[in-house]
Amino acid sequence: MQVGFTLPQFHKQAFEIAGVARYAREIEEAGGASLWVGDRNLAAVNPKIGYGGQGNTIPAELNPAGDPFVLLGAAAAATERVLLGTHVLVAPLYPPVQLARSLTTIDLLGGGRLLPGFGVGWSPEEYEAAGLDFTTRGARMDELLDALEAIWTTDPAEYSGELLSVPLHHSPLKPARRPRPPFYLGAMSERALRRVALRGDGWLPLCSVPSWVDIDGLVQQRALIDSLAREAGRDPSAIDSVLRVNIDAGTSTEEVSTVIKTVRERTGIGHVMVDTLYSDDSVDQALQRAGEILDSVRKG
Repeated sequence: MQVGFTLPQFHKQAFEIAGVARYAREIEEAGGASLWVGDRNLAAVNPKIGYGGQGNTIPAELNPAGDPFVLLGAAAAATERVLLGTHVLVAPLYPPVQLARSLTTIDLLGGGRLLPGFGVGWSPEEYEAAGLDFTTRGARMDELLDALEAIWTTDPAEYSGELLSVPLHHSPLKPARRPRPPFYLGAMSERALRRVALRGDGWLPLCSVPSWVDIDGLVQQRALIDSLAREAGRDPSAIDSVLRVNIDAGTSTEEVSTVIKTVRERTGIGHVMVDTLYSDDSVDQALQRAGEILDSVRKG
C-alpha cells in the first residue's frame, strides 16, 4: 500500500510553509510514497457556488493558500524518491505554455517523479479573476490536454483549438519523464469520468473520513471508467487510481487507517494521499499524524 501526504499549503499550515522542505524530507524518511499539493487561486467572500460545487459557502480553512508550483518545486529539490503530485490543479485557469513550463521544471527538479493531476474546478469567481468563461471550463480542459501533449512531445510545438492557441515556438526543454508526464484527472460526474476513460492515465477520486466515505460509489465510478475505456479501445488496467483521503477535524488515526485498508480491500486502489488540512494545525502535528498512519498501515 502506497500512502502519501499533502504538503503544508492551507489553513494554519500555510503560515508554516517555510518548513516545507523539512516536512518533505521527513515524510520521505518515514516511508511516505508521495507528496501532494492542491489548488485554490482565491476563496470568494460571497461565492456563487460553494465548496465542491455544493451550497454557497467555502470553508474558512481554504482562505490562506500557498502556491502549489512553488511548494512542489521545493519538495522536489528536498527529496529523492517520493512521487510529486497535484490533486488537483484547476488546470483550465492556466495558459498552456506557462502550465507546461512550471510542471516541466518541477519534473526536472525531481528527476521524473511528477504526477500532474488536473480538474476543472467549481468556483466561478476563480474563472472571473482569470478573465475566463466558467461555462466553457470542460472544453478548455480537453483542449489544454491536447496543448500539453503537443508542447511536451514536439519541438517546435504549436496548438490551435477553438478556445486555446499556442503559436509555433521552440520547445527543446522537456520533462524528465518520457514521452510526457501522465495525465491524472479528478472526476465524479459521468462527463468527467468519461474524460478519464478516454484521456486519463490516472483517476483521482476522493473521500472524507468519517463524514463521507462512499466505497460503493467508488466501485461504481471505477466500473464506469473501465467500461468506457474498453468501449474506446483502451486497456482499463493502464488507468491508475490515487484516492484523496481528507481527515475531518477530531478524527482519530485509527479511523483513517481503517478506511485506507477497507478501500484497498474493496476497490483495489493501492495508493492514497492523506490530507491533514482540517485535522492538524501545524507542520509538526501533521508529521506526527503521518508517522502514525504509516505505522498503522504497515501493521496491517
